[in-house]
Amino acid sequence: MPIATINPTTGEKLKEFSPFDDAEIEKRLKRAEDAFRKYRRTTFTERSELLHAVTELLFQEKEKFAEIITLEMGKLFRDSVAEIEKCARGCRFYAENGERFLEDEPAQTDAAESYVQYQPLGPVLAIMPWNFPFWQVFRFAAPALFAGNVGLLKHASNVPQCALAIEEIFCRAGFDDGVFQTLLIEPEQVKKLIVDPRVKAVTLTGSDKAGSAVASTAAGEIKKSVLELGGSDGFIVMPSADFERALSTAVKARTINTGQSCIAAKRFMIADQIYDEFLDQFVARMRALKIGDPMDETTEIGPLATEQILQDVHDQVQKTIAAGAKLLTGGNRIHGAGLFYEP
Repeated sequence: MPIATINPTTGEKLKEFSPFDDAEIEKRLKRAEDAFRKYRRTTFTERSELLHAVTELLFQEKEKFAEIITLEMGKLFRDSVAEIEKCARGCRFYAENGERFLEDEPAQTDAAESYVQYQPLGPVLAIMPWNFPFWQVFRFAAPALFAGNVGLLKHASNVPQCALAIEEIFCRAGFDDGVFQTLLIEPEQVKKLIVDPRVKAVTLTGSDKAGSAVASTAAGEIKKSVLELGGSDGFIVMPSADFERALSTAVKARTINTGQSCIAAKRFMIADQIYDEFLDQFVARMRALKIGDPMDETTEIGPLATEQILQDVHDQVQKTIAAGAKLLTGGNRIHGAGLFYEP
């Protein structure tokens, strides 16, 4: 099945890619293995210089990369720019501090000298989500590559252009061919990669279900895994809180990334003494949010990322109402081009 870029603002199919077949995957695994043999011997100074080059490239072309994010998954353009800037700062942080993190650590034993030393593992497979399509990758890639590993990225299927752009960034910054590669593959192909002996570790950001599957497969191969799974953040407001500040923060916390974030506030717990007033003003502010083109700097709510996500949100709203909840605002698809939903 083709991997497509569909603009959630317009519904337009922008590009389409064929998933890699087994031969292409094998070629890239071999390239990663060969690249690691050379790259692991680079010095901390050399790796630092490479990450500084990535930093500069991200800052210099932040609008270009931000536009790819917005076109593929609908994030507000100003937030996409901020995401690219965050990636640049993350790379700079590891370029400046990575060597200190990886210093040998003396250990007290009966031996004449004992210490813990950190060595690179090899190719690391990263399975990353669409909601922060650059940051989620760079927060893995910067420390992993500084430590001497090489990266293999299996990105979410709705952001292939982001995935390819990230690979291009590392190449343009001077990393050798094969040090960071994007794999345009189907979810069904992931397990085969995890069990491949050339892949030494795996990291995933995603759902509990996906994390369980990845962790169990990695554990069966005695491979390290790092997981960041879903959340359901609580937002608590006490009577002593700054009411206006709590209210404005609540709206922002619920609508960050059009609500598509594991750190978005999802469960609101408001003290009885202020509940009614808080609810009335919260609803009024949600109704007043400007919905529209994420490239417009005045827009506050953009589209949802995919048709399936929009349908899932609507189904959840309907089930909640059926269970006894009262709908105070929104809760309907905005008909027309694009994947817009009333908050």
